[in-house]
Amino acid sequence: MRNLLSGRARLLVAVLALGALGGCKPLDDTMVFIFGRSMRDQRSFDPYENTRPEPPNSLSFSSGTYPGAPDEIDIGEPDGTPVIPLTQQDMQPIGTGNAKLQSLVNPIQPDSASLARGQVMFDRYCAVCHGVAGIGAQAAIAQKHPTVAAYNLAGPVVQGYTDQYIYGMMRVGRGLMPEYGYRITEFDRWRIVNYVRTLQARFNANQAGGD
Repeated sequence: MRNLLSGRARLLVAVLALGALGGCKPLDDTMVFIFGRSMRDQRSFDPYENTRPEPPNSLSFSSGTYPGAPDEIDIGEPDGTPVIPLTQQDMQPIGTGNAKLQSLVNPIQPDSASLARGQVMFDRYCAVCHGVAGIGAQAAIAQKHPTVAAYNLAGPVVQGYTDQYIYGMMRVGRGLMPEYGYRITEFDRWRIVNYVRTLQARFNANQAGGD
């Protein structure tokens, strides 16, 4: 009886040893055979490299569907609150966009609470490329990619853009900037627009003061 148990123990040890030597390779090889790719061979991407656009008219996971008013709890898209689809074509001409884009109305009043929220969202999503003061040359990404000009949101060019156009840039992207329509919620995009206006006012004040 002892010899039988000893033999089974040796067999179990041998099986475990073979499994340890093989690791997950047999399973991985099976996945390669079925799907044509392996977990051992994967590409890595730098931030914003090879970004993929979201499907048309997608909503952010955090927003669910569009609420009817700022800070309203969303339990489903309210009747009478249509979401106007936007595309890159709507972003022409530069600075204003087309009539459909300009038909949008900024629903957010730039009070202290909404501007504070706008700053939080700007610092979270925008500052890495545009700088915390809206000056692209001061952005963190400029040190890693000095040849890629980060856009200056505080300067006179963007000061001439309409609120709707800045909103549209966040929603559908433009040039090297990926779209953030499914990352930043509807009303937060407008809060960021209002906050960018405060950065522009600060920039003008600094210029007037000689800074």
